[in-house]
Amino acid sequence: MFDDAITLNRDDDGYVHRWIDGSPIDIPVGKVVCVGRNYVDHARELGNEVPESPILFMKPASALASLHEPVVIPTGQGPVHHEVEMVVLIGKRIRKETDLENIRFSIAAYGVGLDLTLRELQNQLKEKGLPWERAKAFDGAAPVSGFIDARGISVRQNLDVTLEINEEVKQHGHTGLMLFPTFELLAEISQTFTLEPGDVVFTGTPAGVGPLNSGDKFTARLGNIIQVFGTVT
Repeated sequence: MFDDAITLNRDDDGYVHRWIDGSPIDIPVGKVVCVGRNYVDHARELGNEVPESPILFMKPASALASLHEPVVIPTGQGPVHHEVEMVVLIGKRIRKETDLENIRFSIAAYGVGLDLTLRELQNQLKEKGLPWERAKAFDGAAPVSGFIDARGISVRQNLDVTLEINEEVKQHGHTGLMLFPTFELLAEISQTFTLEPGDVVFTGTPAGVGPLNSGDKFTARLGNIIQVFGTVT
């Protein structure tokens, strides 16, 4: 499908990128690049400054999991917070790119995902000036939906991003509220990290983050194009 995508790669747990109908996407499973504080309301709810440039961090491929399967959360390490986000699947290499049209045609697909966070542990690590990986990059910390082909979506349409837990809306925003819009965001990321086919970019979360608990039922939505009903275990 994409010139730079050669083989269908799976991680040890069997995760593979899939279309929303469940069929596999012939593209490798790569790294996860995440963006912090890309919505003003979320930055403020955590008492953080609004950034002047994107705050970037990464998760390994082993953090990826299917949002269509039960979401497994760690136990005995404090609350696990949900952060619902629009996610972007990269289809062609993006390296030090500034042309936004080239960026647009390098995107394979869009989906919705949860950036899971061990919040107390993250706060402890931040207070000590230590990296966040133990709180953000554990196995299964980046469950994502099946993807929708990018050719059928205009992210300039300001897609709603919503998470309901036990039939109560916990997070709701839309991509028009992002401090750093999708194409500009990918261009900025590519100045530091080369984005390869199969990489996934989490584009930031709106306000309303909070704990997930075993037994919760959730609905994650991206506009009117993706809706995932799931459970937490």
